[in-house]
Formats: sequence, structure tokens, C-alpha cells
Amino acid sequence: MERPAWAPQGIDISVPSVSRMYDFYLGGSHNFEVDREAARKAMEFMPGLPKIMQANRAFMRRAVQHATTSGISQFLDIGSGIPTFGNVHEVAQAADPEARIAYVDHDPVAVAHSQAVLEGNERTVVAAADLRKPSEILQNPEIRGLIDFDKPVALLLVAVLHFVEDADDPYAAVAELRESLAPGSLLVLTHASYEGIPLSQEDAGGTVGVYRTIRNPLIMRSRQEVSRFFEGYEMVEPGLVSMPDWRPENPEARAQEDPFAFSGFAGVGRKA
Repeated sequence: MERPAWAPQGIDISVPSVSRMYDFYLGGSHNFEVDREAARKAMEFMPGLPKIMQANRAFMRRAVQHATTSGISQFLDIGSGIPTFGNVHEVAQAADPEARIAYVDHDPVAVAHSQAVLEGNERTVVAAADLRKPSEILQNPEIRGLIDFDKPVALLLVAVLHFVEDADDPYAAVAELRESLAPGSLLVLTHASYEGIPLSQEDAGGTVGVYRTIRNPLIMRSRQEVSRFFEGYEMVEPGLVSMPDWRPENPEARAQEDPFAFSGFAGVGRKA
């Protein structure tokens, strides 16, 4: 298999990557055949996966715009993946050229490509770190050199917590991150769930099985379980809802949305 210029040395490009599969769902070009093959297998059980990812990205953009209009100019995006059109820095810096964004991912491909895309953007950094070890993120010198944790920060945990197993205690990780944030900070979160998917749990479970096979278990949590991540935050209206239902730009268009777009949950919380 030929290694493209953007793929860093030292990674096994014969193993599917969740970040590159996400890029494929969004129609990006930074993925390999092994990623496309795994994504197609997942789509055999859940054909609406691209629609879910598009709804996820659209929610993220609206949430970032909400943060900027709320006066927040610092963003910490953990599990950021591979930058594609309309990512956090583009949305935030279009609204506020002074906005600062720290991207964090544990996938070396996502980190390397992010660094290439953001080269020359002095108000962004890209760090290799793992959500399961929040202290490493909070103590990272590049992040601390850009983000002032004494001022409000928008913490983005978008489509990442459902890849953290209960054994790794994601609630403790989110709580540790919360404690580092100043009052007025926001938590922006999306999470996969069997709730809202227009399929039986058995059929949707086929997709979960594909992710388990590639050693990236997809943990489907209930609405109540997802809401626990917002402990210590005041929910921003309309609360924890499906992604298209969080402050849609065109509420009248809801009826035309693909049913798969309403899978899972999205929400924004403000730290008092």
C-alpha cells in the first residue's frame, strides 16, 4: 500500500482508524481503503451513518457560534479528529479573529494532518493526548501556552465519549476537566445512543460490532447516562436533545431532515 505524503511514518496504515472513517463519512479524502472498507461494513447495518456525522458537524458549528456570541474566545477540542471544512478554528476565527483553539487527539494521523493544515495559524495548537488521561491534556505546555484556564473556555467533547469504555471511567475524566475550567465555561458534547436511531437495537448493534472488531468499541449510552456528563453545569436551552433539534438555523427544515440525523444526543452546558 502506497503511503501518501500526509500520513506520518511509524503508523500502521493497514489498520482502520476511527478518525479516518469519520473523514470518509463526511466525504473527505484523508482516509485509506482499509478505513473505507470498515466504514462500508458499518453502513451495511446503519446506512444513515453519513447523515449522523453531518448532523454532528452541523451541531458543532452552531455550538461554536453560540460560544463566540457568548463572549468565549478559547476552545479546547478533545478528540478533534482530522480537520475538514467547517472545523472549530474556521468557525470561531471567522467570528473572532483573536479566537484561540487547542486541538487534542490520540490518533497520530489526526495530529499530523492537523499540524499540516494549521501551519502558520499562530492561534491554534495541536497536541497528541488522550481524553482518558486529562491531566496530560491540562498540563501540556503547548496547550497551557495558548489557553488561559483562568478565563472561560469552550470544552468540546464531540463524538468522542462513546469511544471511552466504562472501565476507563469517562465520568471522572470529564469531571477532572470541568474542575480545571473557569466559571462561564461551556461543555459542548455529542454522544451516540440507541435512542433515536430509526432501526431496531439488534440491527444497530451490527454497526457496534464492526467498531468492536476494529478495536474501537462504540459505547451506546442512554439519555440518562449521557446527561450525567453535564453534572456541575447548567444546561443551555433547549437542553439535551437530538443534534438537529439544538438551536437549528432553520426550524422549518426539520421535517425534511433524514431520520438518521436524530440519532443520539447533543447538548451544551455552562459552568456556573
